[in-house]
Amino acid sequence: GTGAERTDAPQAHAREAGPPAPDAPLPQGPDGLAERLQQTHDSLHAAIKRWLDEGDRQARPPREVTLYALYQQRIYMLLASSERRAHRVLSRLRGPVAAQARDTLAARRELGGLTSPVPRRFFETGPARSAGELLGYYREAERRFGVSWQVLAAVNLIESAFGRMRNESIAGAGGPMQFIPSTWEAYGMGGDVRDPHDAIMGAANYLHASGAPENYARALYAYNPSSSYVDAVLSYARAMRRDPYAYFAFHSWQVFVHTPSGVRRLTGPGIRP
Repeated sequence: GTGAERTDAPQAHAREAGPPAPDAPLPQGPDGLAERLQQTHDSLHAAIKRWLDEGDRQARPPREVTLYALYQQRIYMLLASSERRAHRVLSRLRGPVAAQARDTLAARRELGGLTSPVPRRFFETGPARSAGELLGYYREAERRFGVSWQVLAAVNLIESAFGRMRNESIAGAGGPMQFIPSTWEAYGMGGDVRDPHDAIMGAANYLHASGAPENYARALYAYNPSSSYVDAVLSYARAMRRDPYAYFAFHSWQVFVHTPSGVRRLTGPGIRP
């Protein structure tokens, strides 16, 4: 790099002395974005490790985890908005963060083509169950149906941001795993579609009946007949298999929605419920 880049580096690290504010500015150039994504990845991992080592994973994450995760999410959103910018940043990343960024951006790009602007008034949100509680449900479903817990978590992330999104889809799908009534009737095992435990078990039952774990692509296509959806789920699941902290990072992400007036954040620090 240039001498100017080396001069800037200590200042960048100084800014990372604590978690970034919810609306902290993002770098725009590829060098700054790559450096900040690496720093945020490392800081978020350290914060999650402290939380899991010292705290209660059944409780809400510490504020530092929430803030680093929000900043990471905002960087990925910026990169997903421009394939050229994303390519330039990815080419500058090294080590574990490079693979994680490739999978996360692949998922976000696939999902970007599946959404269209919706007025803010149509969105309802609420708190997610804790990362530890949901992880227990995914693992229980994996033991019973053989469906990877990471795949179930990826579906839960995409369908409802781990239960934070509370509105029904246009097709009438509801609950944290977004079942249409006829599919729930067939695979919900008499449970409550809005209950996270029941919904996760129902999703595992449906995916197993549709071909998982032998053929996840076929099973996920039955769940949502879109190749982009299938690829997004598998990309997020791959990220969680590779990195034991990725699930806790994704669970700490917030709800952003596309409205006719632009992208809006609906949950997290500084947002009034």
